[in-house]
Amino acid sequence: MRKAKPRKRILLPDPMFNDVEVTRFVNNLMLDGKKSIAYTIFYDALELVSKKMKDADKSPLEIWKQALENITPQVEVKSKRIGGATFQVPMEVRPERKVSISMKNLVLFSRKRAGKSMAEKLASEIVDAYNSQGAAFKRKEEMHRMAEANKAFAHFRF
Repeated sequence: MRKAKPRKRILLPDPMFNDVEVTRFVNNLMLDGKKSIAYTIFYDALELVSKKMKDADKSPLEIWKQALENITPQVEVKSKRIGGATFQVPMEVRPERKVSISMKNLVLFSRKRAGKSMAEKLASEIVDAYNSQGAAFKRKEEMHRMAEANKAFAHFRF
């Protein structure tokens, strides 16, 4: 590489839970630099999750973290061009990328959902992901199926 690797930016923890992971999620949720609105949406969604999951003995934050864990992919396929042919090569996902993929999928599919407000859509997607269902979970399963189907090309990893 010609240039030095860019330095990792240090994120400040969020005001309510004092968690850096929440800040990272809110940054993915944010549109047009409106962070306070994104925080409001996230906290409202967690309140709705706590109302929906009254019988669960976990806190809404733990439910959200479990939901993220349920939609985190372990493997993905990458296109590699070898001798004029393009192969879909299954590769393990780096830990940083795992988290960002799961967060982006959760936000993307909650935006696509039908519902009243973004907080309601996000809350229902979190509950679905926690219960191992919903669109974000299906995306993870699809990624795993693609990697399994192309397992024969795993020797092209390098």
